[in-house]
This record gives sequence, structure tokens and C-alpha cells, in this order.
Amino acid sequence: MNQLTEQFNQQQQPSVLGQASSSREMEEVKGQIFMARQFPRNVFQSEQRILDACKRPSLAQTAIYRYPRGGAMVEGPSIRLAEVLAQNWGNLAFGVKELEQREGESVAMAYAWDLETNVRQEKVFTVKHSRKAKGKINKLDDPRDIYELVANNGARRLRACILGIIPGDIVETAVEECNKTLAGNNKGPLKDRIANALTAFKNQYKVTQEMIETRFGYNADAFTEVDYVDLIKIFNSLKDGMSKVEDWFDKGASKKNKQSDLAKSFESENKETAASEKEEAKPEKEVKPSAEDTAMDFDQGELSFEQS
Repeated sequence: MNQLTEQFNQQQQPSVLGQASSSREMEEVKGQIFMARQFPRNVFQSEQRILDACKRPSLAQTAIYRYPRGGAMVEGPSIRLAEVLAQNWGNLAFGVKELEQREGESVAMAYAWDLETNVRQEKVFTVKHSRKAKGKINKLDDPRDIYELVANNGARRLRACILGIIPGDIVETAVEECNKTLAGNNKGPLKDRIANALTAFKNQYKVTQEMIETRFGYNADAFTEVDYVDLIKIFNSLKDGMSKVEDWFDKGASKKNKQSDLAKSFESENKETAASEKEEAKPEKEVKPSAEDTAMDFDQGELSFEQS
């Protein structure tokens, strides 16, 4: 009888553990809903917190993505802005969970749940453990590569879930505030910021100044704040993997364009500084008076002598 009882307990143990786990999760969810009902959000304060966060230049620079599709430009809030919206909106549970990892693929779920209104958005998706590079499909075996791939794909679904929960007018207001922050960013002169942007494109994506000027249709000297904002959006799109360099720039752009004053300004300033330092370092030469100057001085001396 004891052996039968022990065998029965062993058979029932997994189900008991499963029930305990599910009941614990249920209690946690009930606690979150209870706290959300006890402390509801203040919509006006939440909106003000979102607008205050959008006034930070560091957030505004990564808040909007932009990429071409079907001959038109697609623009919208990035995952970074969506996270800030969810954090400041309040009483919102969101995240990405890996439900199952099979041979060669992972099944994950992105979700966003408004605990006050009980509105929930979730997306279940499958991620293949492979990556396409240079026309070839490479299988991933490193757990870190697999985790980063699942997290990257989950971030896009998570953004869609969050934007499906938060009201659209709040999102549009946040995007407008980010554009205002970028246009009024006074951390440095516009010339220096555009020069830094051109350097970043060249170092990270091998996009030359000629390629950028060919796309905009005029030299970098004539770039305005609006063009600078467009450069930031293109850079964020390339960084997030939403588009490729070929979607924006022509790699066969002519390199016969003259170097603009923006690119020459820093070099000319350095050359002038170096030249002035050399001139100061040179010893002063003795200037020998000419025959005419000597004669003139002599005549003036005689004149003064006679007058004296």
C-alpha cells in the first residue's frame, strides 16, 4: 500500500506543481489589477510626463524612425518612444516572452495590457534561428545570437502592441514634441551638428558627403534644421534595421562635386592657426634702408638742423 501511495504521489506531483505555479501567477495578476483600481492614472499628469520626457534631446534623437516603402516615406514612433509612453502612461504591463524554443526556431509573444481598462494587445510570432547575410542564410547556434534575434523581432511587435493601447492623439502629440525638441536643439551650432552627422554616416555606414548631397539635391552648406532632422531619422532607420543604405543613397553618386565650405571650414581654420603660429615664431628681419630713404632722412636732418 505504501508503494502504491508513493507511486500515486509521484504521478500527481507535476500536476500539483503546475497548479501551484498557475495559482501564483493568477494571484500576481489579481494584485496588479487591484493596485491599478486603487490608484488610477491621472490622464493629464500622464500626458504632461510624456511631454516632459519628449523635451529631452537624447530621447528626441531616437524617438522617430523613417524608411521608404512603395515610393512613399513611412514615419512613426520608434520602440524607444513607445517604451517611454508606456512607462509614463501608468498601470500598463508590457513585455516580450519566449514561449517555446524548438529545433531551429523560437515561439515568442509580445504583449501590452492596460490594467485599468482591461484592454490587451498581444502578438505571437515565430523566429527562425537563421540570419540572411550577403545573399546566404546562416544558421545560428550561439545562444546569445538567438536571444538577440528574438529580442530584435520582439521589439517591433512590442511597439505595435503599446501603440495599440495608448490613445493615438497622445502618440501624435509626443511625436510633434520630439520634432520641436530636435528643431530647437541648441547644444551647438547647426554647422557643427551637420558635420558630426556626416562623420557618423561615413564612419558607420560608409555613406559619403557626396551621396547625401545627391539625395537632398544641394550642398551641405545649405542644410537647415529640417534637413538635420531628416538625417537623424534616416540614421535611426538604418540603426534599427528598418531599411538599408541602398534604399536611401545611390552608391554610384558622382564624386566630382566640389568640397563644400562646411567640410573646408575646419581645415581652413586649422591651417590659418598653424600659419599664424609659424609667423609668430619667425625672428624679425632687419630692414635695410634704401638709398632714397637715406637721402630723404639726410635732407630732413639738414632741414631740421637749419631750422634749429
